[in-house]
Amino acid sequence: MKLRLFPQEPAGLNLLSQLAQQIVLASATLAEILGVPAAEHGKLVEDMHNHEAKSAELHFALLTHMRTSFVNPLPREDMYALSRYLNEAMEKMDAAAELVALYKLERLPKRAADQLEIISRQAELTVDAMRRLNNLDDLEDYWIEILRLAQRAERTHRVWVADMIKDMKWAQYSRNRDIANQLVEVTKDMRRIATQVGSIIVKES
Repeated sequence: MKLRLFPQEPAGLNLLSQLAQQIVLASATLAEILGVPAAEHGKLVEDMHNHEAKSAELHFALLTHMRTSFVNPLPREDMYALSRYLNEAMEKMDAAAELVALYKLERLPKRAADQLEIISRQAELTVDAMRRLNNLDDLEDYWIEILRLAQRAERTHRVWVADMIKDMKWAQYSRNRDIANQLVEVTKDMRRIATQVGSIIVKES
């Protein structure tokens, strides 16, 4: 039998899924930013700011929904944690885009694209997982896969930093390291989301 928690109240899960979708969109926007000359960063960074603003709007909409809804699909503290981690991940994506523009970086190493690919995949999986939080026994594979991707991201980060130390002068290294740090922190936030889901699965099993 499927484990179901209040399936009659999906609005909160839809908001969480929309939050995750903003990270999917942000990944595509950041990929565009990394592929254009510095002179073209402005419009794309503005697009990223709009993703971040929409994420904040969804986060606060979920908080309002939890306060005003008699029945929530999950304990309020779990829904709040998931929403907070998603919004914080989006804030870091926005920061990464802004740093690329401020530093006028036109070409980042392939490791940046590798990290964006991981983030995009994590976010895509999370969009689907947030919709299915009322069927927790379907989500163990999601939990495991996000952790695997997060480990891959950590390895990519270490190699990226090592390559930068070897190949770059200090000023260039410092600028690129800032971007690398923002991106790996996004993958950590996505891991925190999966870990929270794992905690919910354990509590409700």
